[in-house]
Amino acid sequence: MRSDKSRLLKLLALFAVLAMAFAACGEDTEDTDTGSGSGSASEPADDEPTFTTLEEGVLQVGSCLDYKPFEFVKGGDEMGFDVDLTEEIASRLGLEVQWVTANFDTIFAAVDAGQFDMVAAASTITEERLQTVDFSDPYFNARQGFSVNTDATPDIASVDDLQEGDVVGVQKGTTGKAWADENLAPRGIEIKAFDGAPEAFSDLEAGNIVGVINDEGSSIAEVAERVGLEVVEAIDTDEHYGFAFAKDNPELTEAVNGALAEIIADGTYAEIFTKWFPDLPVPEEYQA
Repeated sequence: MRSDKSRLLKLLALFAVLAMAFAACGEDTEDTDTGSGSGSASEPADDEPTFTTLEEGVLQVGSCLDYKPFEFVKGGDEMGFDVDLTEEIASRLGLEVQWVTANFDTIFAAVDAGQFDMVAAASTITEERLQTVDFSDPYFNARQGFSVNTDATPDIASVDDLQEGDVVGVQKGTTGKAWADENLAPRGIEIKAFDGAPEAFSDLEAGNIVGVINDEGSSIAEVAERVGLEVVEAIDTDEHYGFAFAKDNPELTEAVNGALAEIIADGTYAEIFTKWFPDLPVPEEYQA
């Protein structure tokens, strides 16, 4: 009896050791899975870009919010092409968007100074601006538009028809202003700069200026709501819009580029583009 009892005790001890071993393996496997991770808020997977924002979980975005159809406010809500695209990008990054109204003339210095995380303001990528900020991959092909008041000046159909002493409106800090300064001012044409594009078009509608040089997409939206105004010429300046970021946060730029690429690839970009530009074809490089 003592011998059988001793054998039984040894078997029970062996089972207990095996059970502890299996439990330890289970714990080691779980710890390993957590360490390599499929990604979490604190430790994302290796192939997912890490980034920081000024406020955790929030993407603070600077914009003029007065530039139809890219970004504007209606009924207290932000809307427009840039707004929809930004909201979609933020959603895919697990962020909520907080819009911050900013003056376009100083908006790049402001994002560089950390006043917000990103600029979404129909901003053309230029070498000069790249000295201050980083840009995302291009997300829109832009041309300049020349608009006139056809009631007041029916004979002006292009910038070639402008005469010395004519006044043309532009928005401060824009590539439209830069183009006008370079191409129109030397001909004796006066360039009048406004804080916002709507003020320039209001002055054109009132007959106070002869024309407006402004991005084509925005110009089309502005003249559609005003009497007698028409975009009479598109000026191809090989411009592309990008989202702007402070240079000390390249990880956020990378994350936005990744989300933008997904949005283009799955056809969401085309849907947003067609919503705001129903009469324009989706550019080939932005098609799924």
